[in-house]
Amino acid sequence: MADIAGQAEFPTIIGPDASFKGEMTFEKGLRLQGKFDGKINTAGRLHVAREAKMNADVEAGAIVVEGEVRGNLSANDRIELKASARYEGDLRASKLVVDEGAVFSGHVSVGPDATKGRAPATAAGLGGAKPPAAPVAATPVKA
Repeated sequence: MADIAGQAEFPTIIGPDASFKGEMTFEKGLRLQGKFDGKINTAGRLHVAREAKMNADVEAGAIVVEGEVRGNLSANDRIELKASARYEGDLRASKLVVDEGAVFSGHVSVGPDATKGRAPATAAGLGGAKPPAAPVAATPVKA
């Protein structure tokens, strides 16, 4: 049975049998269950479902990853990497939540200033040289 709250939050769905390439924009929310290759730009929310595979650069209001993602992610609010997430790329967000079991390889810029402008921290924004991004490699922990 369909989740009514989920439909309101993610009115657009790319189903598990769909594959899409190109540039995508939307206003509210998108739930990706299939495959996407390209670029996404939205003020809304993106949810990459467990069965989804995405190779894209994304600028969004918020991003939740449960599936496989390659590319750079930027969220004005938060990025959540759920336990089933497999993510490779650089991310920028005001907030980052990484569940135990998520796999992440890339660079991180997190905090209130991380999403200002298009680049992570800039020399002008910090009044000095750009600090190196912190490399992160997470591996699942078995209980």
